Amino acid sequence: MIPATAPTVGIDFGTTNTVVAITGPDGEAVVLRFDAPTGEVTAFRSTLSFQVRPAVGGQPAERVVEAGPWAIDAYVEDALETRFIQSFKTFAASAAFTDTVIDNRRYRFEDLLGAFLLRLRAHGGERMAVLPPRVIVGRPVTFAGGAPDEQLALGRYEAAFARLGFTDIRYAYEPIGAAFFFARTLNADANVLVADFGGGTSDFSIVRFEQSPEGFRSTPLARSGVGVAGDAFDYRIIDHLVSPELGKGGEYRSFGKSLPVPQRYYAAFARWDQLALLRASREMRDIRALARTALEPEKLDRMIEILDDNHGYALYRAVSALKMDLSSRDEATFSFIAGSIRIEKPVSRPEFETWIAPDLAAMEKAVDEAMERSGLATDQIDRVFLTGGTSFVPAVRDIFHRRFGTERIETGGEFESIASGLALIGLEPDLDVWSERRSPSS
Repeated sequence: MIPATAPTVGIDFGTTNTVVAITGPDGEAVVLRFDAPTGEVTAFRSTLSFQVRPAVGGQPAERVVEAGPWAIDAYVEDALETRFIQSFKTFAASAAFTDTVIDNRRYRFEDLLGAFLLRLRAHGGERMAVLPPRVIVGRPVTFAGGAPDEQLALGRYEAAFARLGFTDIRYAYEPIGAAFFFARTLNADANVLVADFGGGTSDFSIVRFEQSPEGFRSTPLARSGVGVAGDAFDYRIIDHLVSPELGKGGEYRSFGKSLPVPQRYYAAFARWDQLALLRASREMRDIRALARTALEPEKLDRMIEILDDNHGYALYRAVSALKMDLSSRDEATFSFIAGSIRIEKPVSRPEFETWIAPDLAAMEKAVDEAMERSGLATDQIDRVFLTGGTSFVPAVRDIFHRRFGTERIETGGEFESIASGLALIGLEPDLDVWSERRSPSS
């Protein structure tokens, strides 16, 4: 039996970033800092790199696996010889993803996550050298994907986190973690709506906090989620600005006829993890064949160059820069320059908001569902806490400003709130109210 006061690790394994927090003897959660090559960071990028360094001086070839900022450095230094993977959380619940082959070795999802976690611990220094037995792992309300298998995802998580030596592995909804972080700022009873916007999912929870002699007593009221978030916005940008320059909407010749270039090749750009996998797939052979018969072969050649020369991360950075610029300006220039490819186009904020309108509607519908399940009216929500990188997008914030009024909206701790809250959940006297273990029979 682990005492309630025992240290607890909270891990927010995100599509884009991963954050770790540990409770100390004073009952506070401390966010782990990593001494990255570019400086100290708390948001450890959810990326992996695989390299095989050739044999030198009689020494055998060496397989090198890195994660986070170090994986990015490996990719930047040698993109052609590095298998770089990002956003791999988005296929955690996908039964269609069984494994991927990297340097003639098969990696299941739990192998990828396990490799990532082991490197994260290695870079964590003394604070992660000896870990307590209990970890509370954040999980989305709804996993990403068309038909997500929740138990499959949690089983994969279980196998990966066990590799760090944890014996008490628990799961808590990510917005609940954010709610525990936010509760520290309350000075009165409150119904709080927490909106957590990640890379792959947008999750919403409504929690009732009431004062008591021991602090705040918390009661979960409702939750909802949707597998739409920052990566979906990325895809809209790529679909409108980049894919047409890579042959989407074009045609190729076959037996004297002009046929449309298959759309499925461009669907990979909807998820960064799929883009990495496409490079090593059998469809690359088909794309090369299409380029030889395309009416605009130079466009297919650009797509082949992006995949062959591993320009996916450069594309990701260009898309992220545009989103950031449009969060503070009415117009910005999209600029993707890599190898021989140069795509530069102006984009206005209204134009971008038109592209993401279906995703905004899906988010708002999920908010409606949480409100309906809670049984509360709009005016009974006392505070709204927005967290996660996508919460910076003005159109996303506007969903809540229109509905609840600016005076009730709070933000902060966009990258650290969930991990901190997850660790704080570990101090609760009844953990089963706020977290769950995966059943061994699942």
